[in-house]
Amino acid sequence: MLDDITQAVLAREEVIKYLSGGYSQRGGEARDRVRAYLEELRTTQRHAIYRALQHPLYPILRKIDRHHEHLDRVAEAVRTHRLVYASNHRSHTDYLVEPLVLDDNGIRPPLIAAGINLFGGPLGLIHKHVTGAIPIRRNTKDPAYLITLKAYVAEMLKKHDLFFYPEGGRSYSGELKPAKTGLFHAALSAECPNLVIVPVAIAYDLVLEDRILARQRVKKQQRPFGRELAEMVRYAVGYHSRAVVTFGTPVPAAGTDPHSRSDVLELARTVRQHVGALYKVLPTALFTAAMRPSLLRCDLEGRIDRLIEELSARRANLAVTSGRQAVDEAAEALVTRGIVVVDRGRFRVRDRTVLRYYARSIEHLLVTHGRAH
Repeated sequence: MLDDITQAVLAREEVIKYLSGGYSQRGGEARDRVRAYLEELRTTQRHAIYRALQHPLYPILRKIDRHHEHLDRVAEAVRTHRLVYASNHRSHTDYLVEPLVLDDNGIRPPLIAAGINLFGGPLGLIHKHVTGAIPIRRNTKDPAYLITLKAYVAEMLKKHDLFFYPEGGRSYSGELKPAKTGLFHAALSAECPNLVIVPVAIAYDLVLEDRILARQRVKKQQRPFGRELAEMVRYAVGYHSRAVVTFGTPVPAAGTDPHSRSDVLELARTVRQHVGALYKVLPTALFTAAMRPSLLRCDLEGRIDRLIEELSARRANLAVTSGRQAVDEAAEALVTRGIVVVDRGRFRVRDRTVLRYYARSIEHLLVTHGRAH
């Protein structure tokens, strides 16, 4: 006997079309593919257990101080709306930090759309059976998978909120990437009359995997999460950072036609623009964006002052008001991280690749790109 969610997915129009041979597969073969993908996607959220759980990444998580802005926008919307959170993606720790900000403040927990590479080993069992994470196969072209994923998400949204990352994976270059539309389309297909999209931006003083990401710049292949976790633990030695999570004004989904590709694309672009504007401009981003191979402190402060003036004119979400304050707050962290060195009042770049990674995080806010050298 089929469970409720399976029956609901199989009864959706797009799934029926696929099963009837609309995509060149018929009968039992098509049904088996849908059922297999549905079993892979199936997730359970046991919130009480999750809160009591000593998470495997706690030794890393405790090194990150969580801060939030404008959470009142969520607290108000959650009373009367179904919420889909759409965030930029900086680090594997996003999956922990952002939901915990909600949980710390009594906001009902969303399901989380996460890359399937995070679902191996004990951590994968926790994601699948406790936290309510949905494993996502990114970049697949299999119609059976895409149809099943959208149908499953649409059905789950009838009972749960959803948190996802429109960029797909983490930004390896440091910049804010274009938004993909797949999960926007899935959310709209749920046809929830009270659905809103909540733009979310997360910013770190230092990203735990900065060297891992910056060395690749462009993702070339999916690496086993166990290997990445081991590298993250190694880079966590001496690591400490703030994470600032900023919530935007909810964007109503009403009026966006889920069957119109242009409508869905426009919604994705609108949400991305909101996410980019919300992004907290922290001292490390200003320092690295203004830095040159070698600068006296006074010259660096002057360059940051001009950068702040430009960003202020664009109403950026600034964490500091002067070049002196930015250098005071960023220098020690960047020196400790081995990104810059300081000698008799002069800063020199030690790791140009990682420096550029941080500088690109605010490129979308600047009139003139290409400031990091």
